[in-house]
Amino acid sequence: MTGRYASVPDGSAPAIGNGSNPAAGACPTGLFDTALAGTRCRLDLGGVSADRLRTRRWRAAAARSDRWLLDGCAGPTVDLGCGPGRLLTALIERGVPALGVDTSALAVRMCTRRGAVALRRDVFDTLPGEGRWHHALLVDGNVGIGGNPVALLRRTRLLIDPTGSVLVELSGERGLWRGPARVLGPDGAGAWFPWATVGAAAIGDVAGEAGLRLCRIHRRRRVFAELRPAGGSGSDLAAGRPANRNRPGH
Repeated sequence: MTGRYASVPDGSAPAIGNGSNPAAGACPTGLFDTALAGTRCRLDLGGVSADRLRTRRWRAAAARSDRWLLDGCAGPTVDLGCGPGRLLTALIERGVPALGVDTSALAVRMCTRRGAVALRRDVFDTLPGEGRWHHALLVDGNVGIGGNPVALLRRTRLLIDPTGSVLVELSGERGLWRGPARVLGPDGAGAWFPWATVGAAAIGDVAGEAGLRLCRIHRRRRVFAELRPAGGSGSDLAAGRPANRNRPGH
C-alpha cells in the first residue's frame, strides 16, 4: 500500500458505494464494539492485509505517545471517533473543554463512565459548535471513517474555526489506500464497510483537496500531522522548513 491508491484484488472483497455521497457508506453503528470491549481483533483491509487493532491503547489512559496530540490542543476540542474517551479524559484533566463523537453506544457509555462528554452521532450529522472548535482530532485510524478521507477532512474543516487545527494520526504505510474493510474477531469476521488509510506521503495531497494545508508531521513511534485551513500563512512544509517533531504550534 505505497502508491497514491492501492488496489484491492478482484474477488477478494466487495465494492462498497460509488463515492458520490460523502456520508454514504459511513461505518454502521457498533462495528468496532468487539474491539472496544477489549477483545483482540484485527482490521482486514480488503483481503490485502490485516492490521492488529490497538484495543489496549484505546481502553487505557492517555499515554506518552499521545502527548503530542494533547499538547496541540490549547482550546475547545472535538474528538471524532472518540472511542472509550482516553483523549477526552486527558484533555479535561488539563482544563481543555472537549467533546467526543462516536456512532457506538458502547463507546459513549465508556466515555460517560470516565467523566467525559460524548455524543452518539455520525460525524457527517449536525454537531454542536460547528465552525467554532479550536481543534479536531482524528486519531487511531479515524481518518479512514467512511472510506473517503477527502470528504471526511472537508467535513472536519467545517467544524473548526478559521485559525483552528486538525490533528490526524497517519498510517505507517506511506501512501493512500481506500477499499472495503471488516473487523476480524475470535468469533469470525464482521460485515464489510468502507475504510481508508492515509500515510505521510499522501496526507499533503489529501488535505489540499479538502481545503486544508499540511503544517507539520511528527514522527516517533506513531506518525501525526497538523492540518490547518488553507489560505492562512504558508505551510511550513511547503515553504521548505523541516517538520516540527515536538508539538504543533498554536
